[in-house]
Amino acid sequence: MQERSYWLGFSSFSGIGPKKCEALLNEFGTAEDAWKADFKNLEKVLGKALTPKFADFRDSFSIADYEKQLLRKKVGYLILTDKDYPFLLKQIKKPPFVLYYKGNIEILKQDVPTGRQVQDDYKSIAIVGTRRITEYGKQVTTSLTMDLVNNGFVVVSGLALGVDAAAHKATILNKGKTIAVLGCGVDCCYPRENQQIYDNILESGGAIVSEYSLGEPPSKGSFPSRNRIISGLSCGVIVTEGSADSGALYTADDAFANGRPVFAVPGPITSSLSKGPHGLIGKGAKLISGAGEIIEELGFRGDRRDKGERGAKSFKGDTKDEQRIIDLLQNESLHFDEIVKRSKIRSSKLGGILSMMEMKGIVKSQEAGFFCLI
Repeated sequence: MQERSYWLGFSSFSGIGPKKCEALLNEFGTAEDAWKADFKNLEKVLGKALTPKFADFRDSFSIADYEKQLLRKKVGYLILTDKDYPFLLKQIKKPPFVLYYKGNIEILKQDVPTGRQVQDDYKSIAIVGTRRITEYGKQVTTSLTMDLVNNGFVVVSGLALGVDAAAHKATILNKGKTIAVLGCGVDCCYPRENQQIYDNILESGGAIVSEYSLGEPPSKGSFPSRNRIISGLSCGVIVTEGSADSGALYTADDAFANGRPVFAVPGPITSSLSKGPHGLIGKGAKLISGAGEIIEELGFRGDRRDKGERGAKSFKGDTKDEQRIIDLLQNESLHFDEIVKRSKIRSSKLGGILSMMEMKGIVKSQEAGFFCLI
């Protein structure tokens, strides 16, 4: 077996993480020598409680069979010393010593120099937030994602319900590439409700990644752990919506700790789901209202003006009724009944106007009867 194969063995044992793996390599020099080390020498690194558990695991685990299982499931892996291991991820504290992936390895490759100065041909951004997304949060997440994808960004998120799902879906709809970081094995879709998104990510040339071995189920501690990978793969982290105790804030904290820029979208002060981004702004995150501010802060060249710069006024209605609707939707999405109320257009007539505006690419319908500008 190759040296890198032994790394797989350690990654499959739940008691060994990045810190202990580093200690083993420092003590024994190679993963192979560490794997084959005797009980007494292993005890120096793993301790008296963990060593017998590892010894039992080692005796029953077949690395060769595990590699065959990876091939059957079309799962690849990168170890920390591989040249294709993501550069940005390698710079964080405690990078995963094995990174499993399913899908397109090309979007994981990052040939960039150290520090904030990054090459313009690799642009990655994390977009995260609450699972209990509102219409405002969905609109903001979708809009920012669309503009960043159109400016060449790879979008990184966690495949969770809410903001994560909206970011992945918007990326795919706009022909972009997205990376989903899981808190379980890459062969497991969690949550199950997002199986279609999981499949679409792979079909569209994206990637699913995780530090957890095949079949590993999610646990309470695996999500905070995977958050460091989300921020680690990214040039910066955007939080669009979340409560004061949102899990997305852990991702932002990891970004702060590793010197990555954090961006936060302000929201209605009456919403509890605005407290997360507002708190981040107080901690030093950059308040943003459009993709252009993110691109400028990261030092990239913009391929086009973002939606915040274009503004809704770039749309001009062909009729007075269309213009009235455009003006109403300029700053927010509205329910059909609310548009009827404010525009004074009969509901029977409004349905036809909105359908025509959708065909023209001016408005789009959202869930639960809401409409917004493209």
